[in-house]
Amino acid sequence: MKKSFPLLSTLIVALTASYFLIPLYATFQFSLQMIRGTWSFEAYRSVFNSEVFFATVSFSAVASLAAIVVGILIVVPTAYWVRLKLPRLRPLVEFISLMPLIIPPVVLVFGYIRLFGSDSILPFTMSNTGTNVLLVAGYVVLSLPYMYRSVDNGMAAIDITTLTEAAESLGASRLRTIAGVIFPNVRAAIVSGAFLTFSISFGEFVIASLLNRPAFGPYLVQIGQDRAYEPAALAIMSFALIWACMVLMQLFAARKPGRRLLPRPAIKSARRVTP
Repeated sequence: MKKSFPLLSTLIVALTASYFLIPLYATFQFSLQMIRGTWSFEAYRSVFNSEVFFATVSFSAVASLAAIVVGILIVVPTAYWVRLKLPRLRPLVEFISLMPLIIPPVVLVFGYIRLFGSDSILPFTMSNTGTNVLLVAGYVVLSLPYMYRSVDNGMAAIDITTLTEAAESLGASRLRTIAGVIFPNVRAAIVSGAFLTFSISFGEFVIASLLNRPAFGPYLVQIGQDRAYEPAALAIMSFALIWACMVLMQLFAARKPGRRLLPRPAIKSARRVTP
């Protein structure tokens, strides 16, 4: 039987796509009009010729990657331990992970300044390194809801109890179990949370601005106050970077996890006892 063309679904998809693509196209067209009477990439050339652009992009990229690493090291063991040993505390942990969506970032950064300012026991804001640490901590907090949800959903798809018992019965420690068994099996979920963290942190403005950090978000706002066409070019480039991250996320998430579920020493032990 020949299926009918999904007209309604196609119309909904087209309207949804136009809601995003039409303003994006208008922004791109405006970014090409820096030279009156012709279209050119002069605005993009002006952006790439700026040393401040590369400095802010590199700073935000490093800070975002640091937030990803810290977030993974905190969220993965926490989600694993809650699912394995403390299932009754899951509602509480999920509620805590959603708090960054309730508390505004401006409240968070003023709390950091109050706790770690010049009059506190740990004056992090008195040095660039300490302030950068606070910035990364803020990024970790902002991305916590997305990272935790991604990792928790990934662990829900595997039997962590059986994997843990199998690894420990072959002599693997709890830390080796997490690193060699849990991490490979929730790799796609970790990658999804990592790219969401990068997308949130890279263009963040409030925390970076109030901590006076040379990040990409404050730079984008500042250049938008002084110029007209370069901010449009920066917006298009930031969209392209985020879309590239989403494509990478899909590629990594589509790959199947490795077949090796146990650490190598445990596999060797199993082979020795196999008749």
